[in-house]
Amino acid sequence: MPSVVLEFPKRFPSLRYHHLMVGDLTRSEIEAVLRENVIGRIGCHAFGQTYVVPITYAYDGSSIYAHTRHGMKLNMMRQNPRVCFEVDHMDDFANWRSVIAWGTFVELQGPQRLRAVRTLLEAMQRRLPQGPPGESMHPHEGIEATVLYRIALEKKTGRFERRL
Repeated sequence: MPSVVLEFPKRFPSLRYHHLMVGDLTRSEIEAVLRENVIGRIGCHAFGQTYVVPITYAYDGSSIYAHTRHGMKLNMMRQNPRVCFEVDHMDDFANWRSVIAWGTFVELQGPQRLRAVRTLLEAMQRRLPQGPPGESMHPHEGIEATVLYRIALEKKTGRFERRL
């Protein structure tokens, strides 16, 4: 059987990697990835199906804060509050960091809800001067139409890949 040699097209020279290092992120690197990003993904499982969806979020050192409208994600998290959260940062195909965390969905009310709004808005203003991406808090429907929640994180892991 002849051997196969893969050659990358000339227009993608950055895909010619000879020396890659893959490893675990340190605790401080995990914290940095969580703090520096604003888009992550929540994975939830209920009613016999798994659902992964991107969210806009803020991180305070122990919890992920986010908001949503009524729909599949909220129904699933109310049914089974155990969720997974993932966020990544890519410089290019061979230089990335990824964090996966597990935790529990907690719907927020009263003063906790107001704290979550402040936490989200402050994070968005620091990292996105032009305003938050993705789903909005729908001001035309009022803040009451938005459900604020946190994911109380219990375990975090992180991996990286670097071109040497």
